Amino acid sequence: MDATNNKSPLNNPLLGQWTTPYAAPPFDQIEVAHYLPALESAIAEARQNALAIASNPEPPTFANTVEAIEDSSATLDRVSAVLFNMGECLSTEPLQQVILQAGPLITRYENDLVANADLFARLCTLHEDLEQGRLNLNEEQATLLRERYKYFVRRGALLKGEARHRYEQCTEQLSELTLRFGQNALADTTAFTLHITNPDQLAGLPPTTVAAAADEAERRGRSGWLFTLAAPSYRPFLAYANDRNLREKMWRAYMTIGNHGGPNDNNSTITAIVNLRREVANLLGYPSWCDYVLEERMVRSLSALERFMQDLHDAALPAAWADVDDLAAFAAEAEPGLELQRWDVAYFSEWMARELFSFDAEQLRPYFELERVKGGIFELYNRLYGLTFSLVTDAPVYHPEVKVYRVDDGERFMGLLYLDLHPRQSKRSGAWMTDLRDQRNFNGREERPIVQVVCNFTPPTAETPSLLRFDEVETLMHELGHAMHSLLSDVAYPSLSGTSVKRDFVELPSQLMENWCYEPEFLQLFAYHYQTGEPLPMEWIDRIWDHKNFQSGYLCLRQLNLGMTDLAFHSVTEPFDERPEEVERAAMDELLPTEPGAVTCTNFSHIFGGGYASGYYGYKWAEVLDADIFSRFKEEGIMNRDTATRFRTTILSRGGTRHPADLFRDFMGRDPQQEAFLRRSNLL
Repeated sequence: MDATNNKSPLNNPLLGQWTTPYAAPPFDQIEVAHYLPALESAIAEARQNALAIASNPEPPTFANTVEAIEDSSATLDRVSAVLFNMGECLSTEPLQQVILQAGPLITRYENDLVANADLFARLCTLHEDLEQGRLNLNEEQATLLRERYKYFVRRGALLKGEARHRYEQCTEQLSELTLRFGQNALADTTAFTLHITNPDQLAGLPPTTVAAAADEAERRGRSGWLFTLAAPSYRPFLAYANDRNLREKMWRAYMTIGNHGGPNDNNSTITAIVNLRREVANLLGYPSWCDYVLEERMVRSLSALERFMQDLHDAALPAAWADVDDLAAFAAEAEPGLELQRWDVAYFSEWMARELFSFDAEQLRPYFELERVKGGIFELYNRLYGLTFSLVTDAPVYHPEVKVYRVDDGERFMGLLYLDLHPRQSKRSGAWMTDLRDQRNFNGREERPIVQVVCNFTPPTAETPSLLRFDEVETLMHELGHAMHSLLSDVAYPSLSGTSVKRDFVELPSQLMENWCYEPEFLQLFAYHYQTGEPLPMEWIDRIWDHKNFQSGYLCLRQLNLGMTDLAFHSVTEPFDERPEEVERAAMDELLPTEPGAVTCTNFSHIFGGGYASGYYGYKWAEVLDADIFSRFKEEGIMNRDTATRFRTTILSRGGTRHPADLFRDFMGRDPQQEAFLRRSNLL
C-alpha cells in the first residue's frame, strides 16, 4: 500500500471498526506507514469531538460533557496504544522515527483540549454543582468528574498568556525527550555483544545459558557463543561465569548504557527532562516535580514520603551492611586476596547461597518449564476466581512468538491476554504489562480489555524448552498480577478501569501474587521436572523458603537507593546543572567501591522514559501493602475462594473508582501496617 493510500481512513487498518476476532488489533495488516496517518486522523476526530462538546448549546450535564469527553478520543486511544506498544516490543528505526513525531502531536492535542476555555467552563460548572450538592451522581460518576476536572487544572487549564504558552512548549519537548531516552537506552543495550570463541571462557556457566549463547551466535551468523545485555543472557553470566575479567566487561557494558558519549548518551537528555519537569511544576504552582506528582498519590506529600523512606532505610541499612560484610568475607575466603567489587556480587552471592542453603537457582530450572508454569498460574486463577484460559489461534499477532489466550469467568468473556515472553533485538529489556484496549461499560457499549504481558525470559533452545529461573517465575507472576487487575475490572469508564489507579497503589495486585511462589500448595500445581515428570522435592521447596530472605537487607536498600535517586532528580527546586552521575552518587548508600562512569540513571527508563518519575518508591510502598494483605490470605487459606472473591470485589474490580486507601480498608477493615512486611523481610 503506497503512502498516498495510507492517508485514507478507508484503507488504513488502524482506523474504522476492527473486524478481527474479538475486535483485536489487526496486526497482520498493519505496516509502519499506517501509523502516522492513522494518528493524525484520530487526533483530528478527537479535536472535532471536543469542539462539538464545547459548543453544545444545551446546558452542561454529566452525559453531554463528562461522558462525552470520556468517549471523544476513543480512536486516538486505540491507535496510540498499538503504536507505543509496538515501539516497545517490535521496534525498528522507521517506527522509532514515527514515535518521535507522534509524542509531540499527542501532547499538542492534549494541551489544546485543556486550553479550550468553553470546554473547561462546562466542567467547572458541573464540578461546582457536585461540590455544592446540586448534582446527584453515583460514586463512580463523581470520581470521574473530579478526576477530569483535576486533569484539566493539573495540566494548566488555569494558566493564561505567556505561562500557558511556555507550559505547552515544555510538555511537547518532554514528550519527545522521554521517548528519545528510551530509544537511546534500547540502542545501547542491543549494540553490545560479548563474542566468545574459546570454550575455556565458558567455565561455570549453566548449560542452558551456553546453549542460548550458541543459538544467538548462529542466528547472527557468528561462530562460538554470543552473549548480550538482555536479562536471560546478562544475569546468569554475572552470576556464574568464572572468568572475572569477562564478568567485569559485561557489568561495565550494562552499567554504562547511555553514559559513554556518542549518539545514544542520555546525560543531556536527563538534564533537559529534569529542568523541564521542574519548570512545569513551577508554572502550576508547585516547588518541584515531586510536590506536583505526590499530591495525587496515596502518600500525598514529599514530607510523608521522606518519613516512609527513612523508616525503611533505618531498618534496612544495618542488615545491608551485614549482608555485604558477610559476602566480602565469603569471597575473600573462597579466593584469598580478592577485594569484592560490584561485578563480583551476583557471582559470590550465588556461590554463598549454594553453601548456606544448598540452593542453586540453575538446578531449579528443569522444574520450571515455561508452559507448565503458565498452566500452574492459570490454574491458580481458576481456583481463586473461577477463570479459564483458552489458547486462541484466530487473533492476529505481531510476532510469531506471541500467544493469545481468551479469558472467561464461566460463560462471561473477560478479555484477551497476549503473552510475549522471550527477548529479541527489537524489544526493550525488562518486563511489563499494558492494555491494548481498556475495559468499559457505558453508553450502551461494553468492551472487555485486551491485555499484553511482555517479558524477556530464557528462550528455548534446539535441545530444551524454555526453562525459567525461580526469579523469572516470580516475574511472570508479577506481570500477570497486573493483567488480572485489568481483566477483572468491572467499571463503567475506561479512564478509571483496571490499573488506572494511584501510581503507588498500582504495584499492589502484582506484588501480592509473588507471595504464592513460595507456597508449597501452589508450587505443587506445576513444578515437575520437564524430562522425568518428578515433582519438585519438598526439600527444595524448603530451600526456596530458606533462601527467600538471603541478603534481604542489601536488596531492600538497593531498591530504596533507586527510589532515593528518583527523588533526588525530581525534588530539585532550582535550575539543574549537575552531572547526573554525581546526583546518583550522592543519593545512594555506597556499600561497595564506586566505579566512575558506572551508573543506573542513564538507563533508568522507569523515571526518564516511563511514568514512574517521583514514583519509583511505589514498589516499596506496595510491598508493605501486599505483605499486609497476604497475611490475611495466609490466615484464611491461600486458595480460599471467599477471601479471593473479597479481594476481587473490593480491589481488583474497582479500578480507580475509589481512593486506594478506601479500597485497602474495604478489604482489610483497617489501615495498612508495616509489621507483616518487616517480618517477611526479616528486618524486625
